[in-house]
Amino acid sequence: MVYRLKIAMILVAMAFPVGARAQYDVLFSHYFDMETSFNPAAAGKETKLNITGAYAMDMAGFEHNPQTAYVAADMPFLIGRSKHGVGVQFLNDKLGLFNHMRISAQYAYKHKLFGGELSIGVQGGLLSEKFSRDGLDLEESADPAFPTSDVNGSGVDVSAGLYYTLKSFYVGVSALHLTAPTVHLGEANELKIDRSYYATAGYTFQLRNPLLCLKTSAIGRTDGVMYRADVTARLVYTSEKRSFYGGLSYSPTNSVTALLGMQLRGVNVGYSYEYYTNGINPGNGSHELFVGYRMNLNLGKKGKNLHKAVRIL
Repeated sequence: MVYRLKIAMILVAMAFPVGARAQYDVLFSHYFDMETSFNPAAAGKETKLNITGAYAMDMAGFEHNPQTAYVAADMPFLIGRSKHGVGVQFLNDKLGLFNHMRISAQYAYKHKLFGGELSIGVQGGLLSEKFSRDGLDLEESADPAFPTSDVNGSGVDVSAGLYYTLKSFYVGVSALHLTAPTVHLGEANELKIDRSYYATAGYTFQLRNPLLCLKTSAIGRTDGVMYRADVTARLVYTSEKRSFYGGLSYSPTNSVTALLGMQLRGVNVGYSYEYYTNGINPGNGSHELFVGYRMNLNLGKKGKNLHKAVRIL
């Protein structure tokens, strides 16, 4: 008989707060700068090489608390007159006795529509799952629902999304794990990964002071059982090639998050602290560190902006 190892069983066994990380995918507090993490259609949305990285430590102070590392890069390119985007990403997520790894490649096709740009994206990747028995404390050591040793497995993962931008406004929808893959862990266990659906939108308000703007964004996600929504507002001060921001994010019935960050010469650094509003001690919130780098790309036609190098001997 094949037993299903559900993440919720492990969370309950380890006394994790219910609902804090009930869904399979990680939702980063800096989602507005990491859109390719949940929507492949966002790849190449700007005329820049975009490199992002984040480290999140959820529920600080709990034993075996979730810890996630993420690195990604995306960029646009031209084929004739058509615009496209590509991206790659790597994620390593340690959640209790599970270790999730994902490596993916993304492609997006761009098309001008109603004065803005519509992007259609797809993503293909490989999932690797590992369950470590070390640290598992059971009343019955021979419980057949749990493996007797470390087990691991892998599976193919496919995702898709749409993304539309118009001046200072954007909106996107996406679906992750479209094939709802089942990863076999050893010979007697399996992990079923449910589809996840995302919707996001944002708008930038230019304030009377030309150095200040208010960036607003929202994201919602569900796997058909659990759901979560976040609304974020950041006040951004920009002077020459520097910018600083501070903001708040609110997730009804879940948490309040404070965000601080700065950008200097294409390097973006941000930090956030998420305080859970469901009775967890304030010191057991979640920390997240974000680092990004953007470099301008010349997507003009060949023959433009040519430079001649002269060597003086």
